[in-house]
Amino acid sequence: MSASKTSLALALGTAVALSAVAVPASAASKEKCYGVALAGQNDCAAGPGTSCAGTSTKDYQSNAWKLVPKGTCTDTMSKTSPTGHGQLEAF
Repeated sequence: MSASKTSLALALGTAVALSAVAVPASAASKEKCYGVALAGQNDCAAGPGTSCAGTSTKDYQSNAWKLVPKGTCTDTMSKTSPTGHGQLEAF
């Protein structure tokens, strides 16, 4: 195989490999918001009584969180929060 064919094959292989990699949403642009998830719709690693995503047992559970766009948590409605809005920590 000539050098140019080898280079082309490597470039094509790299392009295919890179296109298969999922690009996750930037964690820096999200924050955990407690008390806003509906039952069974929390994100992973909620508090005691839940094991991971989708295990909250009631709407607006105070120790279950949902990832929301950074800066929006405390503006999001929560029926169980003392402020009526999501919290940045379990309550």
